[in-house]
Amino acid sequence: MISDDTSQQAAAPQLDRGALSAFVERKWNDEIVPALTDYIAVPAKSPMFDADWVRHGFIERVVTDAVQWVEQQPVTGLKVEIVRLAGRTPVIFFEAPATRSGSTETVVLYGHLDKQPEFEGWRRDLGPWTPKLEDDKLYGRGGADDGYATYASITAIAALDAQGIERPRCVGIIETCEESGSYDLLPYIDALRNRLGDVGLVICLDSGAGNYDQLWLTTSLRGLVAGDLEVQVLDEGIHSGGYGGIAPSTFRIMRQLFERLEDAGTGNLLPKGFHCPIPLQRLREAEATAHILGNDVWKKLPWSCGQDGGSVLPTTTDPQEALLNSTWRPSLTVTGASGLPPLADAGNVLAPRTAFKLSLRLPPLVEATQAVAELKALLEFDPPYNAKVTFKPEAGAATGWDAPDLAAWLGSALNDASRRHFGADVAYIGQGGTIPLMNTLKEGFPRSQFMVCGVLGPKSNAHGPNEFLHVPYGKKLTSAVAEVIAAAP
Repeated sequence: MISDDTSQQAAAPQLDRGALSAFVERKWNDEIVPALTDYIAVPAKSPMFDADWVRHGFIERVVTDAVQWVEQQPVTGLKVEIVRLAGRTPVIFFEAPATRSGSTETVVLYGHLDKQPEFEGWRRDLGPWTPKLEDDKLYGRGGADDGYATYASITAIAALDAQGIERPRCVGIIETCEESGSYDLLPYIDALRNRLGDVGLVICLDSGAGNYDQLWLTTSLRGLVAGDLEVQVLDEGIHSGGYGGIAPSTFRIMRQLFERLEDAGTGNLLPKGFHCPIPLQRLREAEATAHILGNDVWKKLPWSCGQDGGSVLPTTTDPQEALLNSTWRPSLTVTGASGLPPLADAGNVLAPRTAFKLSLRLPPLVEATQAVAELKALLEFDPPYNAKVTFKPEAGAATGWDAPDLAAWLGSALNDASRRHFGADVAYIGQGGTIPLMNTLKEGFPRSQFMVCGVLGPKSNAHGPNEFLHVPYGKKLTSAVAEVIAAAP
């Protein structure tokens, strides 16, 4: 005699993958692409880039639009709300109760709706706030990074419920401070911790892909320390002819400070505290990924061509070393400057002050707060010519993240989903960017598994000009997420 439990298991519907793909296709075509088109048109810049974000109301608009869409979706028992803490950017929290009997763990889905600023260099027919669908690419700021995440997450759950496929409890956290370092998010995590439940799987859709031919799982993220370095020697600008050679150049002092920090010939960061050993598993993954991508690791960058037609060369043409440089080694970038007049207005004047905005990417295992203290001390100690040197770190310094060992069930589910929807095995890659929440969740829920992935593949150019969302990849990724949720314990 068959027990009731066995009978119920035998009667449980099996996932129809053709129907799953068709459901996702319809949702993307009929609802998600139009919703993202509206979303891109809203300049919902992160609070770091729009100090008056409350009055402008752009973040409020994209949050409200997303919630209104979520409320209309056919997800069993779905509840959604905007959570607000005083003085902080809002967070969307949604919950879909488990439809699988006896399921006790929670799947957390994460994304964000705030955006990077405009940047320069957009094609004449494109712009950050003028969405355009061309050749299956939806151009505009924020669609790929990562306004689509809310819509894809809910669609993946709805696709399972449409077929009666049992699944665990799913909750969503959609923040609006990620591009500012997620400094508003941690208080929300504390406030929502009891509502998260026993987190068994975290799905983050804010990462990248090595190509558009397979599912890519992110296995590590770098940390980030950013801040303003200012050098001041005078109270006002003075004639460079009359006083050049007497007053030291602020720019030359800045160069000396950089020599403490970076080898100008190689770009290697000099302080040992900014480095960490690279785990053997990550070295092997980089080798395998380099084999898949080859020279595309560096060749697909938008290199500038010189007068002789030759393009600028990367720091290394070895694909594996290039991957490690951008994922497991520190790097320094100047992302902004002040004190330097525009070229058209640059007279023969010694600038009284020069300031650079620094972005220091840290390897995944380097603790950010210690790096901040070391960086500040290194730059401010014993300044050349006794100049006034200050380094002001930005809020939201973030420690990187290294994924836990992959559970057998998740590895199988990822590979099966990649084969079914992309026709190729899942691939593994570290990412040079930062998602602060991942490390927080890893510490708070040490037994949880992570599916960190995204649509930011070659030339998608998040944060820069001509950012686009590769729509076919987004559809396949949504279907893959649905399959992984269905496979979760």
